Amino acid sequence: MNDGKLFYEDFEVGRCYPMGSRLVTLEDHLNFCKMVGYEIPIFVGPDKGVAPDPATVICPSHLIMSFTSPLAGQLFASTLIGLVALDKARFHRNVRPGDSLRTEVEVVAKRPSSKPGRGLVTFRDLVYNQRDELVFQNDKTAMIRCRDQAPATA
Repeated sequence: MNDGKLFYEDFEVGRCYPMGSRLVTLEDHLNFCKMVGYEIPIFVGPDKGVAPDPATVICPSHLIMSFTSPLAGQLFASTLIGLVALDKARFHRNVRPGDSLRTEVEVVAKRPSSKPGRGLVTFRDLVYNQRDELVFQNDKTAMIRCRDQAPATA
């Protein structure tokens, strides 16, 4: 990868970055639902306290985003100033425990910021399952540091 050190100048509109994958286990799924307080049968099954058959439940949208955003964030982990917007989020297919999610990130727009030393880059996260079916996408605009604003290294 790039150690999260891509600067504003490095991103080219139209470029696509494959970011890796993550398996969603039943344990991950149930722990996430418990942590955020989801007790909805479509997420945790009809019998409270009994582990559901993974084929009978779907993963909440926030789990999908929580598991895939860090994959995308690897591009700019050390140059990110802040997240500015999330747009056009769409869930195309259900995700279930046992699915493996793979993320690709496409650069769809960029422009300099009104403040020097930074720019705005819009990324499109495309999330696929193990069958290469698109399950989720969203556009996010991030403020990214320019190379000339990089902290000095020893």
